[in-house]
Amino acid sequence: MTIEPPLQLARLKKRYKRFLADVDLPNGSVLTLHCPNTGSMKNCLYPGNRVWYSDSGNSKRKYPCTWYFIEDPNQNIIGIHTGLSNRLVRETILADRISDLAGYRNVTSEVRYGIRNSRIDFYLSDHKRELPDCYVEVKNVSLKVQDGVGLFPDAVTVRGQKHLEELIFARKQGFRAVLVFCVQHTGIERIMPADQIDPVYGDLLRKAVSEGVEVMAYGASFDIEKSQVELNTPLPVTF
Repeated sequence: MTIEPPLQLARLKKRYKRFLADVDLPNGSVLTLHCPNTGSMKNCLYPGNRVWYSDSGNSKRKYPCTWYFIEDPNQNIIGIHTGLSNRLVRETILADRISDLAGYRNVTSEVRYGIRNSRIDFYLSDHKRELPDCYVEVKNVSLKVQDGVGLFPDAVTVRGQKHLEELIFARKQGFRAVLVFCVQHTGIERIMPADQIDPVYGDLLRKAVSEGVEVMAYGASFDIEKSQVELNTPLPVTF
């Protein structure tokens, strides 16, 4: 995936009001970016470190520039744009680069389903070998702790808990139900539930697996100079 308009460099000053971040530009001025991440961004905020953003050029937007990536103290690239995860996973599914999800002819976004009339990220149908239709929920992972471990979630997520319950229900109805962790952090080597942050989510995740929900994780690679990112590395998930 190529990000358009191309990425530009700055250095982080601070993130605030959840959706805003001030950055220092190379010319010495300060720019306010839109921060497309509603989470805590735990272990993602490093004042003074390099960040990359894209300028939409849209004067009608109050904050036309959007923050995409930050570099941590170990020079790992972290993707903080949670909306990018869905775009990456969709691109990867359509290219049949997720082997367990390959073969579906139709990929539909934001389909209503479940006992709470939720919206699933992707609904896959019409498989070439007549496998059951598949509901796919995507979660962005950016929280890294020690030894290359990535955790999800980075804050208590009632919404995420609901999504797991909906996937369990879909599985019981005879569909495939899949949770994909999109790992936007080059320092993460495996995924675990963040039990100390949200123990309810961790328990529900284990229940979901026991009920037949499939869980997989893929890591992203970044080419900052070309403004490109690709989801291409399967990672283990430990429960």
